[in-house]
Amino acid sequence: MKNIIEELQWRGLVHDIMPGTEEQLLKEMTTTYIGFDPTSDSLHIGSLVPIILLVHLENFGHKPIALVGGATGMIGDPSGKSDERNLLDEATLNHNVEGIKSVLSRFLNFNSSASNAPILVNNYDWMKQLSFINFARDVGKRITVNYMMAKDSVKKRLSGEGEGMSFTEFTYQLIQGYDFYHLHKEYNCLLQMGGSDQWGNITTGAELVRRMNVEGAKAFAMTCPLITKADGSKFGKSEGGNVWLTADKTSVYKFYQFWLNTTDIDAEKYIKIFTFLDKNTIDSLIATHHEAPHLRVLQKKLAEEVTTFVHSAADLEKAIHASAILFGNATSDDLKQLDEATFLEVFDGVPQATISRNEIDNGIDIVSILNEKTGFFKSNGEARRALSANSIAVNKEKVTEDFALSNANLINNQFVLLQSGKKNYFVIRLV
Repeated sequence: MKNIIEELQWRGLVHDIMPGTEEQLLKEMTTTYIGFDPTSDSLHIGSLVPIILLVHLENFGHKPIALVGGATGMIGDPSGKSDERNLLDEATLNHNVEGIKSVLSRFLNFNSSASNAPILVNNYDWMKQLSFINFARDVGKRITVNYMMAKDSVKKRLSGEGEGMSFTEFTYQLIQGYDFYHLHKEYNCLLQMGGSDQWGNITTGAELVRRMNVEGAKAFAMTCPLITKADGSKFGKSEGGNVWLTADKTSVYKFYQFWLNTTDIDAEKYIKIFTFLDKNTIDSLIATHHEAPHLRVLQKKLAEEVTTFVHSAADLEKAIHASAILFGNATSDDLKQLDEATFLEVFDGVPQATISRNEIDNGIDIVSILNEKTGFFKSNGEARRALSANSIAVNKEKVTEDFALSNANLINNQFVLLQSGKKNYFVIRLV
Protein backbone atom coordinates (compact mmCIF):
# COMPACT_ATOMS: atom_id res chain seq x y z
CA MET A 1 0.00 0.00 0.00
CA LYS A 2 1.14 3.58 -0.68
CA ASN A 3 1.79 5.63 2.46
CA ILE A 4 -1.38 7.68 2.96
CA ILE A 5 -0.21 9.07 6.32
CA GLU A 6 2.87 10.54 4.67
CA GLU A 7 0.58 12.15 2.08
CA LEU A 8 -1.79 13.54 4.72
CA GLN A 9 1.07 14.85 6.87
CA TRP A 10 2.62 17.07 4.18
CA ARG A 11 -0.86 18.37 3.43
CA GLY A 12 -1.31 19.35 7.09
CA LEU A 13 -4.14 16.89 7.65
CA VAL A 14 -2.81 14.95 10.65
CA HIS A 15 -3.34 16.20 14.21
CA ASP A 16 -3.39 13.17 16.54
CA ILE A 17 -2.68 9.59 15.53
CA MET A 18 -2.78 6.41 17.58
CA PRO A 19 0.42 4.31 17.56
CA GLY A 20 0.26 1.56 14.94
CA THR A 21 -2.15 3.41 12.63
CA GLU A 22 0.41 4.14 9.92
CA GLU A 23 1.70 0.58 10.00
CA GLN A 24 -1.85 -0.79 9.64
CA LEU A 25 -2.57 1.43 6.62
CA LEU A 26 0.70 0.34 4.98
CA LYS A 27 -0.02 -3.36 5.58
CA GLU A 28 -3.41 -3.84 3.87
CA MET A 29 -6.63 -2.33 2.62
CA THR A 30 -8.14 -0.88 5.79
CA THR A 31 -11.80 -0.05 6.29
CA THR A 32 -12.08 3.41 7.86
CA TYR A 33 -15.07 5.47 8.92
CA ILE A 34 -15.92 9.11 9.53
CA GLY A 35 -19.20 10.34 11.01
CA PHE A 36 -21.31 13.30 9.86
CA ASP A 37 -23.69 15.05 12.24
CA PRO A 38 -27.15 15.77 10.70
CA THR A 39 -27.71 19.19 12.29
CA SER A 40 -28.74 20.52 8.85
CA ASP A 41 -29.96 19.08 5.55
CA SER A 42 -26.67 20.05 3.91
CA LEU A 43 -22.99 20.25 4.80
CA HIS A 44 -20.83 23.38 4.81
CA ILE A 45 -17.18 23.67 3.87
CA GLY A 46 -16.05 22.72 7.38
CA SER A 47 -17.17 19.20 6.38
CA LEU A 48 -15.01 19.28 3.25
CA VAL A 49 -11.98 18.08 5.21
CA PRO A 50 -13.53 14.78 6.37
CA ILE A 51 -15.01 14.30 2.88
CA ILE A 52 -11.57 14.84 1.35
CA LEU A 53 -10.07 12.38 3.87
CA LEU A 54 -12.54 9.73 2.70
CA VAL A 55 -11.65 10.42 -0.95
CA HIS A 56 -7.92 10.18 -0.14
CA LEU A 57 -8.56 6.85 1.59
CA GLU A 58 -10.33 5.50 -1.48
CA ASN A 59 -7.62 6.83 -3.81
CA PHE A 60 -4.96 5.06 -1.73
CA GLY A 61 -6.79 1.74 -1.94
CA HIS A 62 -8.55 1.75 1.44
CA LYS A 63 -12.28 1.28 2.03
CA PRO A 64 -14.12 4.37 3.35
CA ILE A 65 -17.36 4.33 5.32
CA ALA A 66 -19.38 7.54 5.62
CA LEU A 67 -21.66 7.37 8.64
CA VAL A 68 -24.64 9.71 8.95
CA GLY A 69 -25.62 10.08 12.60
CA GLY A 70 -29.37 9.50 12.53
CA ALA A 71 -29.16 8.19 16.11
CA THR A 72 -26.39 10.35 17.54
CA GLY A 73 -28.06 13.36 15.92
CA MET A 74 -30.97 12.82 18.30
CA ILE A 75 -28.65 13.56 21.21
CA GLY A 76 -26.12 16.12 20.00
CA ASP A 77 -22.35 15.94 20.25
CA PRO A 78 -21.07 18.01 23.22
CA SER A 79 -17.54 18.26 21.75
CA GLY A 80 -16.54 21.89 21.38
CA LYS A 81 -19.92 23.11 22.68
CA SER A 82 -20.38 25.20 25.80
CA ASP A 83 -24.15 24.72 26.04
CA GLU A 84 -26.66 21.92 25.64
CA ARG A 85 -27.94 21.53 22.09
CA ASN A 86 -31.59 21.76 21.18
CA LEU A 87 -32.92 18.34 20.24
CA LEU A 88 -34.25 17.92 16.70
CA ASP A 89 -37.65 16.35 16.10
CA GLU A 90 -37.72 13.09 14.15
CA ALA A 91 -39.14 14.57 10.93
CA THR A 92 -36.43 17.26 10.80
CA LEU A 93 -33.75 14.71 11.60
CA ASN A 94 -34.90 12.33 8.83
CA HIS A 95 -34.98 15.23 6.36
CA ASN A 96 -31.45 16.24 7.36
CA VAL A 97 -30.15 12.67 7.10
CA GLU A 98 -31.46 12.36 3.53
CA GLY A 99 -29.94 15.74 2.62
CA ILE A 100 -26.51 14.75 3.92
CA LYS A 101 -26.67 11.38 2.14
CA SER A 102 -27.36 13.26 -1.08
CA VAL A 103 -24.35 15.56 -0.55
CA LEU A 104 -21.98 12.70 0.28
CA SER A 105 -23.12 10.78 -2.80
CA ARG A 106 -21.67 13.54 -4.99
CA PHE A 107 -18.16 12.79 -3.76
CA LEU A 108 -18.22 9.04 -3.15
CA ASN A 109 -19.71 6.39 -5.44
CA PHE A 110 -21.60 4.14 -3.05
CA ASN A 111 -22.74 1.99 -6.00
CA SER A 112 -19.22 1.11 -7.10
CA SER A 113 -18.31 -2.55 -7.57
CA ALA A 114 -14.65 -2.04 -6.61
CA SER A 115 -13.26 -4.08 -3.72
CA ASN A 116 -12.70 -0.86 -1.76
CA ALA A 117 -16.03 0.70 -2.77
CA PRO A 118 -17.29 3.33 -0.27
CA ILE A 119 -20.15 2.42 2.08
CA LEU A 120 -22.86 4.77 3.37
CA VAL A 121 -24.49 3.88 6.71
CA ASN A 122 -26.91 5.45 9.20
CA ASN A 123 -26.30 4.55 12.85
CA TYR A 124 -30.05 4.74 13.56
CA ASP A 125 -30.37 1.45 11.67
CA TRP A 126 -28.63 -0.49 14.45
CA MET A 127 -29.24 1.81 17.43
CA LYS A 128 -33.05 1.72 17.08
CA GLN A 129 -33.10 -1.98 18.02
CA LEU A 130 -30.96 -1.56 21.13
CA SER A 131 -32.81 -1.38 24.46
CA PHE A 132 -31.61 0.85 27.26
CA ILE A 133 -31.12 -2.15 29.55
CA ASN A 134 -28.99 -3.96 26.98
CA PHE A 135 -26.98 -0.82 26.30
CA ALA A 136 -26.36 -0.26 30.02
CA ARG A 137 -25.32 -3.92 30.50
CA ASP A 138 -23.26 -4.48 27.35
CA VAL A 139 -21.76 -1.06 26.75
CA GLY A 140 -21.97 0.98 29.94
CA LYS A 141 -20.34 -1.82 31.90
CA ARG A 142 -17.20 -1.70 29.76
CA ILE A 143 -16.21 1.94 30.31
CA THR A 144 -15.79 3.54 33.74
CA VAL A 145 -17.22 6.94 34.64
CA ASN A 146 -13.66 7.96 35.58
CA TYR A 147 -12.53 7.25 32.00
CA MET A 148 -15.42 9.26 30.56
CA MET A 149 -14.91 12.18 32.97
CA ALA A 150 -11.28 12.49 31.89
CA LYS A 151 -12.26 13.46 28.33
CA ASP A 152 -11.75 17.14 27.46
CA SER A 153 -15.26 17.47 26.02
CA VAL A 154 -16.66 16.46 29.43
CA LYS A 155 -14.16 18.28 31.66
CA LYS A 156 -14.66 21.61 29.90
CA ARG A 157 -18.43 21.42 30.26
CA LEU A 158 -18.33 20.39 33.92
CA SER A 159 -15.78 23.03 34.90
CA GLY A 160 -17.30 25.83 32.81
CA GLU A 161 -19.78 28.50 33.76
CA GLY A 162 -22.69 27.01 31.84
CA GLU A 163 -25.40 24.72 33.13
CA GLY A 164 -23.14 21.70 33.08
CA MET A 165 -23.92 18.61 31.02
CA SER A 166 -27.02 16.46 30.84
CA PHE A 167 -26.86 12.69 31.16
CA THR A 168 -27.99 12.61 27.51
CA GLU A 169 -24.89 14.40 26.25
CA PHE A 170 -22.66 12.61 28.77
CA THR A 171 -23.60 9.30 27.11
CA TYR A 172 -22.77 10.61 23.61
CA GLN A 173 -19.23 9.25 23.62
CA LEU A 174 -20.53 5.78 24.50
CA ILE A 175 -23.07 5.85 21.67
CA GLN A 176 -20.48 7.04 19.16
CA GLY A 177 -18.10 4.44 20.57
CA TYR A 178 -20.75 1.78 19.97
CA ASP A 179 -20.80 2.80 16.29
CA PHE A 180 -17.10 1.94 16.03
CA TYR A 181 -17.74 -1.40 17.77
CA HIS A 182 -20.65 -2.19 15.41
CA LEU A 183 -18.72 -1.23 12.24
CA HIS A 184 -15.70 -3.22 13.46
CA LYS A 185 -17.90 -6.28 13.96
CA GLU A 186 -19.94 -5.94 10.75
CA TYR A 187 -17.38 -4.52 8.29
CA ASN A 188 -14.03 -5.18 10.00
CA CYS A 189 -13.63 -1.40 10.30
CA LEU A 190 -10.29 -0.82 12.04
CA LEU A 191 -9.88 2.96 11.94
CA GLN A 192 -11.99 5.97 12.81
CA MET A 193 -11.05 9.47 11.65
CA GLY A 194 -12.48 12.87 12.50
CA GLY A 195 -11.71 16.43 13.55
CA SER A 196 -9.35 17.06 16.46
CA ASP A 197 -12.30 17.88 18.73
CA GLN A 198 -13.42 14.25 18.25
CA TRP A 199 -10.30 12.65 19.73
CA GLY A 200 -12.02 11.81 23.03
CA ASN A 201 -15.03 10.21 21.35
CA ILE A 202 -12.87 8.30 18.86
CA THR A 203 -10.51 6.87 21.49
CA THR A 204 -13.53 5.80 23.58
CA GLY A 205 -14.73 3.92 20.49
CA ALA A 206 -11.35 2.26 20.02
CA GLU A 207 -11.44 1.21 23.68
CA LEU A 208 -14.93 -0.27 23.28
CA VAL A 209 -13.81 -2.26 20.23
CA ARG A 210 -11.00 -3.81 22.26
CA ARG A 211 -13.21 -4.58 25.24
CA MET A 212 -16.38 -5.77 23.44
CA ASN A 213 -15.06 -7.65 20.41
CA VAL A 214 -12.91 -10.75 20.34
CA GLU A 215 -9.74 -10.81 22.37
CA GLY A 216 -6.91 -9.03 20.59
CA ALA A 217 -9.29 -6.91 18.48
CA LYS A 218 -7.46 -3.99 16.90
CA ALA A 219 -8.78 -0.45 16.57
CA PHE A 220 -7.01 2.72 15.53
CA ALA A 221 -7.70 6.45 15.61
CA MET A 222 -6.60 9.56 13.75
CA THR A 223 -7.78 13.16 13.77
CA CYS A 224 -7.13 16.11 11.50
CA PRO A 225 -6.76 19.73 12.66
CA LEU A 226 -9.79 22.00 12.81
CA ILE A 227 -9.19 24.49 10.02
CA THR A 228 -8.78 28.14 11.01
CA LYS A 229 -7.87 31.34 9.22
CA ALA A 230 -4.49 32.98 9.69
CA ASP A 231 -6.07 35.74 11.80
CA GLY A 232 -7.54 33.13 14.14
CA SER A 233 -11.13 33.63 13.00
CA LYS A 234 -13.43 30.72 12.24
CA PHE A 235 -13.00 29.07 8.85
CA GLY A 236 -16.01 28.42 6.64
CA LYS A 237 -18.03 31.58 7.15
CA SER A 238 -18.56 34.55 4.86
CA GLU A 239 -20.46 37.76 5.51
CA GLY A 240 -23.66 35.89 4.73
CA GLY A 241 -22.97 33.04 7.19
CA ASN A 242 -21.83 29.49 6.47
CA VAL A 243 -20.47 28.60 3.04
CA TRP A 244 -22.45 25.52 2.05
CA LEU A 245 -21.71 22.66 -0.34
CA THR A 246 -25.10 22.91 -2.07
CA ALA A 247 -25.94 25.68 -4.54
CA ASP A 248 -29.40 26.27 -3.05
CA LYS A 249 -27.76 27.54 0.15
CA THR A 250 -24.58 29.11 -1.29
CA SER A 251 -24.54 29.95 -4.99
CA VAL A 252 -21.64 28.64 -7.07
CA TYR A 253 -20.62 32.26 -7.74
CA LYS A 254 -20.39 33.05 -4.01
CA PHE A 255 -18.67 29.73 -3.35
CA TYR A 256 -16.05 30.51 -6.00
CA GLN A 257 -15.60 34.05 -4.66
CA PHE A 258 -15.03 32.74 -1.11
CA TRP A 259 -11.95 30.81 -2.22
CA LEU A 260 -10.81 33.53 -4.62
CA ASN A 261 -10.77 36.08 -1.75
CA THR A 262 -8.58 33.93 0.51
CA THR A 263 -5.52 35.69 1.98
CA ASP A 264 -2.05 34.76 0.70
CA ILE A 265 -1.14 32.96 3.94
CA ASP A 266 -4.36 30.96 4.03
CA ALA A 267 -4.19 30.14 0.30
CA GLU A 268 -0.78 28.46 0.82
CA LYS A 269 -2.32 26.26 3.52
CA TYR A 270 -5.67 25.61 1.83
CA ILE A 271 -4.21 24.58 -1.55
CA LYS A 272 -2.67 21.57 0.23
CA ILE A 273 -5.73 20.70 2.30
CA PHE A 274 -8.61 21.26 -0.12
CA THR A 275 -7.18 20.10 -3.45
CA PHE A 276 -5.74 16.85 -4.77
CA LEU A 277 -2.88 18.53 -6.65
CA ASP A 278 0.45 16.77 -6.10
CA LYS A 279 3.32 18.22 -4.07
CA ASN A 280 5.43 19.30 -7.04
CA THR A 281 2.51 21.16 -8.61
CA ILE A 282 1.64 22.90 -5.34
CA ASP A 283 5.27 23.84 -4.61
CA SER A 284 5.52 25.31 -8.12
CA LEU A 285 2.30 27.29 -7.66
CA ILE A 286 3.49 28.69 -4.33
CA ALA A 287 6.84 29.70 -5.85
CA THR A 288 5.06 31.43 -8.75
CA HIS A 289 2.75 33.18 -6.33
CA HIS A 290 5.69 34.51 -4.27
CA GLU A 291 7.21 36.02 -7.42
CA ALA A 292 4.03 37.96 -8.28
CA PRO A 293 1.51 37.90 -5.42
CA HIS A 294 -0.65 40.56 -7.11
CA LEU A 295 -1.60 38.06 -9.84
CA ARG A 296 -3.21 35.83 -7.17
CA VAL A 297 -2.22 32.66 -9.04
CA LEU A 298 -2.64 30.58 -5.89
CA GLN A 299 -6.13 31.88 -5.07
CA LYS A 300 -7.32 31.39 -8.65
CA LYS A 301 -6.10 27.80 -8.78
CA LEU A 302 -7.55 27.06 -5.33
CA ALA A 303 -10.94 28.49 -6.32
CA GLU A 304 -10.92 26.55 -9.60
CA GLU A 305 -10.01 23.21 -8.03
CA VAL A 306 -12.43 23.37 -5.09
CA THR A 307 -15.34 24.71 -7.16
CA THR A 308 -14.88 21.92 -9.72
CA PHE A 309 -14.62 19.28 -6.98
CA VAL A 310 -17.72 20.44 -5.10
CA HIS A 311 -19.85 21.51 -8.08
CA SER A 312 -18.61 20.86 -11.65
CA ALA A 313 -16.36 22.20 -14.40
CA ALA A 314 -19.42 23.72 -16.10
CA ASP A 315 -20.43 25.49 -12.87
CA LEU A 316 -16.87 26.78 -12.51
CA GLU A 317 -17.03 28.32 -15.99
CA LYS A 318 -20.28 30.08 -15.10
CA ALA A 319 -18.74 31.43 -11.88
CA ILE A 320 -15.66 32.69 -13.72
CA HIS A 321 -17.92 34.26 -16.35
CA ALA A 322 -20.02 35.97 -13.66
CA SER A 323 -16.85 37.25 -11.93
CA ALA A 324 -15.55 38.67 -15.21
CA ILE A 325 -18.77 40.67 -15.60
CA LEU A 326 -18.10 42.57 -12.40
CA PHE A 327 -14.33 42.85 -12.68
CA GLY A 328 -13.59 42.48 -16.39
CA ASN A 329 -14.54 43.78 -19.83
CA ALA A 330 -18.00 42.26 -20.12
CA THR A 331 -20.58 43.19 -22.74
CA SER A 332 -24.32 43.74 -22.66
CA ASP A 333 -24.76 40.25 -24.15
CA ASP A 334 -22.68 38.76 -21.32
CA LEU A 335 -24.96 40.38 -18.77
CA LYS A 336 -28.08 39.08 -20.47
CA GLN A 337 -26.79 35.52 -20.16
CA LEU A 338 -26.93 35.70 -16.36
CA ASP A 339 -29.96 34.17 -14.69
CA GLU A 340 -31.76 36.30 -12.11
CA ALA A 341 -30.20 34.60 -9.06
CA THR A 342 -26.65 34.97 -10.38
CA PHE A 343 -27.24 38.58 -11.46
CA LEU A 344 -28.39 39.46 -7.93
CA GLU A 345 -25.45 37.56 -6.42
CA VAL A 346 -22.94 39.38 -8.62
CA PHE A 347 -24.37 42.78 -7.76
CA ASP A 348 -25.21 42.03 -4.15
CA GLY A 349 -24.85 45.21 -2.09
CA VAL A 350 -25.03 47.52 -5.12
CA PRO A 351 -27.56 50.39 -4.63
CA GLN A 352 -30.93 49.76 -6.27
CA ALA A 353 -34.03 51.67 -7.32
CA THR A 354 -37.34 50.52 -8.75
CA ILE A 355 -39.15 51.95 -11.77
CA SER A 356 -42.62 51.09 -13.01
CA ARG A 357 -42.59 49.06 -16.23
CA ASN A 358 -45.08 51.32 -18.02
CA GLU A 359 -42.69 54.25 -17.61
CA ILE A 360 -40.19 52.78 -20.06
CA ASP A 361 -42.70 51.68 -22.72
CA ASN A 362 -41.97 54.81 -24.74
CA GLY A 363 -38.42 55.22 -23.43
CA ILE A 364 -37.01 57.48 -20.68
CA ASP A 365 -34.12 59.84 -21.35
CA ILE A 366 -30.88 58.89 -19.63
CA VAL A 367 -30.55 62.13 -17.66
CA SER A 368 -33.90 61.49 -15.95
CA ILE A 369 -32.80 57.93 -15.22
CA LEU A 370 -29.52 59.02 -13.65
CA ASN A 371 -31.04 61.69 -11.43
CA GLU A 372 -34.80 61.95 -10.97
CA LYS A 373 -35.74 58.26 -11.32
CA THR A 374 -32.89 56.66 -9.36
CA GLY A 375 -30.91 59.28 -7.44
CA PHE A 376 -27.69 57.75 -8.84
CA PHE A 377 -26.60 61.37 -9.45
CA LYS A 378 -27.60 64.34 -7.32
CA SER A 379 -28.58 66.64 -10.18
CA ASN A 380 -29.26 66.75 -13.91
CA GLY A 381 -26.15 68.88 -14.34
CA GLU A 382 -23.94 66.33 -12.63
CA ALA A 383 -25.45 63.57 -14.79
CA ARG A 384 -24.86 65.58 -18.00
CA ARG A 385 -21.22 66.26 -17.07
CA ALA A 386 -20.64 62.53 -16.52
CA LEU A 387 -22.26 61.77 -19.88
CA SER A 388 -20.11 64.40 -21.61
CA ALA A 389 -17.04 62.79 -20.05
CA ASN A 390 -18.08 59.45 -21.57
CA SER A 391 -18.12 57.78 -18.14
CA ILE A 392 -21.68 56.41 -18.12
CA ALA A 393 -22.55 52.89 -19.26
CA VAL A 394 -25.89 51.10 -19.44
CA ASN A 395 -25.49 47.32 -19.24
CA LYS A 396 -21.72 47.74 -19.74
CA GLU A 397 -22.10 49.78 -22.94
CA LYS A 398 -21.20 53.49 -23.01
CA VAL A 399 -24.07 55.87 -23.72
CA THR A 400 -24.44 59.57 -24.57
CA GLU A 401 -27.03 62.14 -23.56
CA ASP A 402 -29.37 61.26 -26.43
CA PHE A 403 -29.80 57.68 -25.12
CA ALA A 404 -33.30 56.60 -23.99
CA LEU A 405 -33.93 53.56 -21.81
CA SER A 406 -36.52 51.10 -23.19
CA ASN A 407 -37.70 47.49 -22.81
CA ALA A 408 -34.97 46.39 -25.22
CA ASN A 409 -32.38 47.18 -22.55
CA LEU A 410 -33.78 44.87 -19.88
CA ILE A 411 -31.71 42.01 -18.45
CA ASN A 412 -33.93 39.01 -17.71
CA ASN A 413 -36.86 41.30 -18.55
CA GLN A 414 -36.36 42.89 -15.14
CA PHE A 415 -33.02 44.65 -14.55
CA VAL A 416 -30.85 47.45 -15.92
CA LEU A 417 -27.27 47.99 -14.82
CA LEU A 418 -25.96 51.56 -14.65
CA GLN A 419 -22.27 52.27 -14.28
CA SER A 420 -20.29 55.45 -13.65
CA GLY A 421 -16.55 55.08 -14.17
CA LYS A 422 -15.01 51.71 -13.42
CA LYS A 423 -16.42 50.86 -10.01
CA ASN A 424 -19.67 52.72 -9.35
CA TYR A 425 -22.66 50.52 -10.11
CA PHE A 426 -26.41 50.98 -9.74
CA VAL A 427 -29.17 48.46 -10.41
CA ILE A 428 -32.63 49.38 -11.66
CA ARG A 429 -35.39 46.86 -11.05
CA LEU A 430 -38.59 47.08 -13.09
CA VAL A 431 -41.82 46.41 -11.20
